Amino acid sequence: MPSPRRPVDFWLRLLDRLINEHFGKILDEHGVTRRQWEVMNLLSRGSASHDELAEALAPFHREVQARTLTDELAELEDSGWLLRREQVYELTERGQTSYQRLEPVLRATDEEVAQGISTEDYATMLDVLERMAINLGWQKGLQSGVQRGTMK
Repeated sequence: MPSPRRPVDFWLRLLDRLINEHFGKILDEHGVTRRQWEVMNLLSRGSASHDELAEALAPFHREVQARTLTDELAELEDSGWLLRREQVYELTERGQTSYQRLEPVLRATDEEVAQGISTEDYATMLDVLERMAINLGWQKGLQSGVQRGTMK
């Protein structure tokens, strides 16, 4: 008798853990935390306030603690990767350079995750996951800074 198929929550939790571990290892090698990368990724598209960053990060963290985000921003600022003008943050030239060096490495990791999966199957999977989230109450566009395939 074949073994029963595992439920979707098993695969989602396992994949989430494996992706986080894999990305975490790569980011550690480059001296960047996951949250710092997410901030850099957001700011690569333009400047943003603290509140805009917190809102955009919310889907990726159960609770975006204002103090934790402030600490991450301060560390990026101390490293010379981020500039704060009044209450708006933007990447410095050094931050842009670091982002441009790290982005292809993480994109290659995305490709590694999708290895052996056709473009069509991958797109279908994303659509199905989105529909499942909507079925459970998620509303498209609620988190304004998040677009499919843009946050790592």
